[in-house]
Amino acid sequence: MSISQLQARRIALVAQGFGKRRPDVVGSRHLASTIARLGFFQIDSVNVLVRAHYMPMFSRLGPYDRELLDRAFARAPRRLFEYWAHEAALVDVSLHAAMRFRMESGARMWGNMSQVASERPELVARVLQEVRDRGPLTAREIEHDVVRSRDNWGWNWSVVKASLEYLFYKGEVTSSRRNSAFERVYDLPERVIPSAHLDAETLGSDEAHLSLVRFASRAHGVASEQCLRDYFRLSPGPTHRAVEQLVAAGELIPTRVVGWHRQTYLHPEAKRPRSVQARALLSPFDPLVFERHRTEKIFDFRYRIEIYVPEDKRVHGYYVLPFLLGDRLVGRVDLKADRHAGALLVRSAWAEPHAPAHTALELAEELHEMARWLGLETVIPPAKGNMAGELADALAGRLGYEGSLFRSGVLPRA
Repeated sequence: MSISQLQARRIALVAQGFGKRRPDVVGSRHLASTIARLGFFQIDSVNVLVRAHYMPMFSRLGPYDRELLDRAFARAPRRLFEYWAHEAALVDVSLHAAMRFRMESGARMWGNMSQVASERPELVARVLQEVRDRGPLTAREIEHDVVRSRDNWGWNWSVVKASLEYLFYKGEVTSSRRNSAFERVYDLPERVIPSAHLDAETLGSDEAHLSLVRFASRAHGVASEQCLRDYFRLSPGPTHRAVEQLVAAGELIPTRVVGWHRQTYLHPEAKRPRSVQARALLSPFDPLVFERHRTEKIFDFRYRIEIYVPEDKRVHGYYVLPFLLGDRLVGRVDLKADRHAGALLVRSAWAEPHAPAHTALELAEELHEMARWLGLETVIPPAKGNMAGELADALAGRLGYEGSLFRSGVLPRA
């Protein structure tokens, strides 16, 4: 079976929740549907625009009250728990049993966590007892018991922090919430995870891989084995066995995407729309684009994060968001929220060669929507990029376009 790149693109977009009419008011059922569809919201420490985990809901549904997502993570009944999925993420609590194989194996645990567990087991036990007796607590609230070095900063974690991260990875503590400084507040799982999920039978490694690959295949619609493995950052061997088992059961259909030389698999329930009318700014950590090879093959869009690239060597900017219009990624913008000035700064704007003529106007409207969502009063146009001038005109209202997705009713204003 073979499908075109266009078909694959539309399948992927619909599987990820794009192309639907935006609701006038986003409520709890929209959140529940998005959680069930994506499985997690990736967390990142960069806050130049907005915390990354808030973006996927906005990209798919438009402006919403971020407290809706906060409550799902930090208040009962909890729909999300924090753990390592693709990376650090707020994860669908129904996946807790499938994630325990990772807690038990410690396979992705890095140096200072395993080191403190092997060299200072008495300290790890003491930290766990502190959480048990006094939790919920931040690392900072526990560290009074430990002499900290002067140069302790960022990833140079204290031994207390390393102990907590070890316990967190092993599932012996979890995150109750994030505080205003975005620090994890640690507590015991039984005081955070709903008992229906915490008491569910733990899945072994093969069962867990089967469950997570099944989830990833539905979330992608069409995917290579690498895509399926990358979604939850799974191991190659168990992922391959899971793919073979799902193919044998008819839960994955081997297929070929024209121009993509990897074997791909179609979810049997994946929708195959004739068109997709979507408009969205995407976080760098959105599951639609976080597997970069997939993004290139399906969307003809080469995307790299340049946060850690020296400023004079960046091509597009510091915090660059792809812009989805219709069924194509047609541009990208480097954005910053200047909260003090009440402005959304567009530091650069770039159009792809295939971008349609009305890209700047549609992008301008989406930027205004984002500013409104973030509580910012103005959008400051860019001075850099091949779309800078046209976008500045669109933001100033000097361009007209009767086919806007808002005006056509596809993306109604809230």
